[in-house]
Amino acid sequence: MDQRIADHLANADTFTALVAAVPADRWDDPSPCDDWTAADVVQHVIDTQRHFLAERGAALPDPPEGSPAERWAAHDAAVRDVLADEAFATTPYDGYFGPTTLADTLRDFYGWDLVVHRWDLGRAVGQEVAWSDAERSFVEGALAGFGDQLYAEGICKPALDAPAGADEQTRVLALLGRSG
Repeated sequence: MDQRIADHLANADTFTALVAAVPADRWDDPSPCDDWTAADVVQHVIDTQRHFLAERGAALPDPPEGSPAERWAAHDAAVRDVLADEAFATTPYDGYFGPTTLADTLRDFYGWDLVVHRWDLGRAVGQEVAWSDAERSFVEGALAGFGDQLYAEGICKPALDAPAGADEQTRVLALLGRSG
């Protein structure tokens, strides 16, 4: 398997594990994302990935229905089906930041989104999400590439000052406008 695909699927696996662990009565709990519930966080990830994949010509089934966990499981299965075609996943296209591939974009942007929104979902439902050193480095490393676009309307709030002596995850979350 192409390493970029494997990296994206690893991020999807950790997101999936948290989604599966959310108690059914917690989906309406508010998330750190303004005006979003825990269910909205999951739906955002589904919608943005579906939109991106459809723009690249991926054959996707109808939007999933059911509970947020059921919708996520169906969506994740559909993404895995798309990525099983490595030739399709590694075909170049002109992206927002220049030439890239679906596999690169899924790893570098949508994988990043999975890590960050896993924290948002965990915070919403009262489950601690501790990023691994690799996840923290991945999230932090992408920040420079996003530039000011990261703080555009509807993406991330302006960066916060991290508390003195904050751990690395809290420091990175502050850069994302989140208080850890």
